[in-house]
Amino acid sequence: MGHHGPVDAQHVEVLREILASTPWVERTEDFAHALRRTRTPGGLLLVGTPEEEPWHLAAHLDDESRYAGIPQLSPSLVRWQPPPGAPAHLSIGMERLADARRGETLFVVNPAEEAPVPLLERVDDARRTGATVLALDQGDRELTSLAHDAISLAPDTAPLTFEGLQHLVSSAAGQQDGRRKGGSLRDRLSRFLDVVSGPRVLD
Repeated sequence: MGHHGPVDAQHVEVLREILASTPWVERTEDFAHALRRTRTPGGLLLVGTPEEEPWHLAAHLDDESRYAGIPQLSPSLVRWQPPPGAPAHLSIGMERLADARRGETLFVVNPAEEAPVPLLERVDDARRTGATVLALDQGDRELTSLAHDAISLAPDTAPLTFEGLQHLVSSAAGQQDGRRKGGSLRDRLSRFLDVVSGPRVLD
């Protein structure tokens, strides 16, 4: 997987400017604040559907975790069927959700109209054991009803796409108290160039 830096950061800044007069920027910032409430590193559990795992979002959150110095923001990507022999950080299976507990966050990303029943069941179980459930979806009422907080994006909400929404959320997650720790966009791009050769969770 490649790194996600200057181009994506510029894309987000442009998107935020375009959406400045809409509720979307503030809404994604509120949602991102909930992500940062995860108490411990490894406690942010990110899961998608069997057909589409949120690799791109996982990489962005991992980058933001390092940029902002928020270790608990680096996600544990939970996979439906990890391949045999995969590295430890890519071998986290759905059984991890059974161990979800208070102070951890289950972040569900569903680009489809409806989440599969097995996913809804796992989400419900994680909520019952105390995990905070957050969701991004495109109008999935069942999933939204299970989440403590959810953002639903109608498929035709121009100019914001579902991918753009994920960019806004991950970028906002790197902010603290409304200001990005690490300074301006220029500062962040400079820091990105400093860390691209460093270790990362999702390679």
